[in-house]
Amino acid sequence: MRPSHLDPRSPFVLETHELGRRPGSMRTVQRTVAAPDELGSGMIGIPSGSDLELDLRLEAVMEGVLVTGSIRGEAVGECVRCLEKVVEPVDAPIQELYVYPERAQAAVTSGDDEDEDVRELEGDLVDLEPALRDSVVPTLPFRPLCRPDCPGLCSQCGARLADDPDHAHDLIDPRWAALGGLAGSDDEKRES
Repeated sequence: MRPSHLDPRSPFVLETHELGRRPGSMRTVQRTVAAPDELGSGMIGIPSGSDLELDLRLEAVMEGVLVTGSIRGEAVGECVRCLEKVVEPVDAPIQELYVYPERAQAAVTSGDDEDEDVRELEGDLVDLEPALRDSVVPTLPFRPLCRPDCPGLCSQCGARLADDPDHAHDLIDPRWAALGGLAGSDDEKRES
């Protein structure tokens, strides 16, 4: 057994010792943890340190430990149309197999290492954080909206169109703009 590099005190490191490599043995884990840094994209993500609820089942199988369950939290971001704050509930399913190190090594030796992203147990410890990221980030909206029919911002002045649905500008065709200037100077001559 190689030495473990994981910190068992980390909230994302799970202990599997009590499963005892007996296929079919199972235990559940329910805990609230602080979200790690940078859990999301540029437009929306779960703020660092906010609560994430983990509801997991760890089950011993022949190859290793299967972790299934859900991750719940709240993502915060900006509407892509009007830049207002968006708050989205997140309920991401997770299913990840952590293989025993000797199983992973046997697969490499036999040339059957088809999946390069195989996650291994480190001793009796499971590092949940990479699998958590892989589960949560794809569930976040690619283009978050404050509401489905958000009209966005005015392209002329940047006013929020949802606040003033009748917002409009008098647009003058640039080809006629010079004539508008002549009309204004003609009116000034008449007044003097």
